[in-house]
Amino acid sequence: MSVDLAIIGGSGLYQFEGMRELERHVLDTPYGKASGAIVIGELDGHRLAFLARHGESHTIPPHRVNYRANLHALHAIGARRVIGVNAVGGIRSDMGPRALVVPDQIIDYTHGRYSSFCDVEGAKVEHVDFSFPYTASLRAALLNAGEASGIALVDGGCYAATQGPRLETNAEVARLRRDGCDLIGMTGMPEAVLARELGCEYACLAMVANWAAGCGDQVEISIDEIFAILRECTAQVPTLIRALLSR
Repeated sequence: MSVDLAIIGGSGLYQFEGMRELERHVLDTPYGKASGAIVIGELDGHRLAFLARHGESHTIPPHRVNYRANLHALHAIGARRVIGVNAVGGIRSDMGPRALVVPDQIIDYTHGRYSSFCDVEGAKVEHVDFSFPYTASLRAALLNAGEASGIALVDGGCYAATQGPRLETNAEVARLRRDGCDLIGMTGMPEAVLARELGCEYACLAMVANWAAGCGDQVEISIDEIFAILRECTAQVPTLIRALLSR
């Protein structure tokens, strides 16, 4: 099997609109079960794979996602280019709610997650270069697709990967800002480094659902408001991916 592109859908993105479903694969891996079925479908003549990171009913919290199984399963069905769609909070002034961002750096603040395929008995230890965590060519393809489709994308930024599932305190966000972070999400790691270990191209499309605590003019936001904004963001994803595949 092979696919032209794999999409890992985050919060708010549990199925890929417009894709004609061809197959569903539920795979066991050496690392356990993936978050759910990998849906293989056809989009404008291209084979697309889609996996809902949190499960199709959003039942898996960020710190319980089996990232190793997800990436291993996608690799097993032939995915070599992967785009992770992530819901995030915005810190930087141009990354407010509804912004779509293609970050170029990441800082990992998570803990207790299995972050390498090397972390099993008898596995060969690999030290992958992670200086630039996202694949430059796939980032460029996303940005070009945004330009071609008229969808505004913010180029670059540092993604802070936090543990979740709770949102962060004002003090924590102030610390992340001092560290140079522009966005906060809960699922960016170890997904990115696992893709690197497998030799897959990987890029992130971050959908800003809310201002991070203490940022912008937001005092409080409800989960219902967050998901309403995410629905607006995810509605643009199929158009963007169509433009990417066409190029």
